Amino acid sequence: MSLTTSDSELLMQFRDPTTKEAAFTTIVRKYQEKLYWHIRRMVVDHDDANDVLQNVFIRVWNGLENFREDAQLYTWLYRIATNECLTFIEQQKKRAAVSFSDVEETLSNKIKADKHFDPNRLEWKLQLAIQQLPEKQRIVFTLRYYDEMPYEEMSRVLDTSEGALKASYHHAVKKIEDFILNH
Repeated sequence: MSLTTSDSELLMQFRDPTTKEAAFTTIVRKYQEKLYWHIRRMVVDHDDANDVLQNVFIRVWNGLENFREDAQLYTWLYRIATNECLTFIEQQKKRAAVSFSDVEETLSNKIKADKHFDPNRLEWKLQLAIQQLPEKQRIVFTLRYYDEMPYEEMSRVLDTSEGALKASYHHAVKKIEDFILNH
């Protein structure tokens, strides 16, 4: 199976016990990099992103047989990845018994601890600005800005209206602009 095999063909092969593992391996290879970067932008740390990604693919393996194809496979995978990120962040908050702003500060500190960190470079300022956003705005911004996901698809991933997503993105952009200009 190649990475160019269609998702519907891969799903058919996944449902066949003789090709199930090969189909799953192809799905992983086809989507792992995109999902990794989506997760990494939300949880910041490479090791944490790998852990979350592993959990995503465990959930995919367990749930793929029941996937009804009423959405694209890609959309379904992003929804699982987003939910796993939110669960991970929530667990971090509970483990540390701190407020979300403390978790945001921890994520910002992880960015600053990166050996390549340079506070004067725009991409680092952008990362720090993104970490200051409220959770929902951060997710909407990363899906739209980095993954270039259309609002219609984002609406299915996040189960939110397109209008609310556009407003969240607009507010996120304004906050990021303010952060970059003032820091």
